[in-house]
This record gives sequence, C-alpha cells and structure tokens, in this order.
Amino acid sequence: MPTYDKAARFFRDWGRLSRDQQLRFMKAVGVFVDDLTAGDGFRAGLRVKKMQGHDDIWELSWAPDGRATFSYGESVREGHPHIVWHRIGGHEIFSDPGK
Repeated sequence: MPTYDKAARFFRDWGRLSRDQQLRFMKAVGVFVDDLTAGDGFRAGLRVKKMQGHDDIWELSWAPDGRATFSYGESVREGHPHIVWHRIGGHEIFSDPGK
C-alpha cells in the first residue's frame, strides 16, 4: 500500500474546494491507489502524466476541471511508493504546480 504526504499548499487548496469536489478527488484517489498498488500503470481515465517542464512533478485529473499535482518521494516503507501531493484545484494550479 502506498504512503503519502501533503504539502502545506495542498491543504490551503483543499480548503477552497467544495465538498462535492473533495469527494470526487477522494474517489479518484481510491482508483489511483488501486492502480499504483497493482503496478500495471494508471487507467486512462485518470490521465496521470508527467508535467511538461517539470521533471519530477506529475498531474492527475479527477474532474473535467479538477487537477492535482504530485511527486514521488523517498519510500517510507520498503517496496511501497510514497506520494507527495502538492496542489489541487483547476487548471490554474499549473502556473505554480508545487515543490
């Protein structure tokens, strides 16, 4: 099972989301964790990809205008990936995706 951390900015962004947006993200994270645990790549619907111009930041789509950025951190438990969530919101987070 992967482990995770959330950057302070992620918490600020999270507070700006509606309850419905928060629930949609949490649902997407469940799928994300399932795919990450399986180790066979991410399903197309999550649109997980590396961000252009940012070697170590990835993006995840959780709604038509719902995005989150993350990076892979040092493993906390051997053999399990560690995710650091940086930003969450709409496309506007791409101007400063985190780190």
